Amino acid sequence: MHVGTQVGARDDTDFEVWTQLGLKNVCADPAGNPHDWTLQTLKDHREKVESFGLSLDMVQLPLSSRPVEENQSQAVMLAQDPDRDRQIESIQNLIRNVSEAGIPAVKYNMNLIGIPRTERTEGRGGSSNSTWRYTEADPDQAHTIAGEVSPDEFWDRIDYFLERVVPVAAENRVRLACHPHDPRTPDGYMGVNRVLGTIDGLKKFVSMHENEYHGLNFCQGTVSEMLDSPGEEIYDVIRYFGSREKIFNVHFRNIRGRVGDFVEVFPDEGDVDMLKAIRAYKEVGYKYMLMPDHVPEISGPNASGVAFAFCYGYIAALLQAVNDEG
Repeated sequence: MHVGTQVGARDDTDFEVWTQLGLKNVCADPAGNPHDWTLQTLKDHREKVESFGLSLDMVQLPLSSRPVEENQSQAVMLAQDPDRDRQIESIQNLIRNVSEAGIPAVKYNMNLIGIPRTERTEGRGGSSNSTWRYTEADPDQAHTIAGEVSPDEFWDRIDYFLERVVPVAAENRVRLACHPHDPRTPDGYMGVNRVLGTIDGLKKFVSMHENEYHGLNFCQGTVSEMLDSPGEEIYDVIRYFGSREKIFNVHFRNIRGRVGDFVEVFPDEGDVDMLKAIRAYKEVGYKYMLMPDHVPEISGPNASGVAFAFCYGYIAALLQAVNDEG
């Protein structure tokens, strides 16, 4: 296990700062649309990242967490043929190039409605925290261009994608890390049943086209948001997926609250015991990145950089403590 980041570098000094803060592993993308990345683009990017003493462990496929209107592989998510097959073929070729460029993993989302949130909550010291309270959400929120999508339709689209992409990833030994749906929402919210928004849904997902290169970008915060009592339940969920070697990356973040009613907070102030969580990852032999995600908004000229730096140090300290336990 090691500290990682997926923050986009604003310029080369960010790469320098990460190294200075002790990071060695990153998820970082070249500029532009991933559909347009060539093998040379990826090789040049990896060499640049490595020139700062960092390891490029992962890049993003053109399937993001944004609403489907903004998705670079819109036809995949909307099941629009023949464009769907053309976009999947592009993703297959991208995975082959990622492998040849020496990058071991990719992350992606199977998202239609983005990441719904309600009004932000004031956090400690006047910070601003991302919040989801379903009772405050508009039950008649407009549908996306996807319209109404039933569970069976959503699973069919996921299955169609996995059937064509998992074998290519396996052949090229590139780990596919899929992010869960954030947050869990009631069936039919914005016309969609978010099938990757429950633990049972994630269990079904990793069992489809089962392969050692098919797993999760395990967002601990998002998974906690699925639970009635995250501070009690999350550790066994880590053990379930971790013991099956289905966790390929971890968004190591904390929340205060429960399913349908939560606030995203700094890692040291939420309901999940983060030391206990790291012990669970160690117990199952997890060996990849633990990275901050969705940190609260704070004051100052370099607010994001400072907030993430706090989280990097927090994770590094927990790792040191757990490793010292033997």
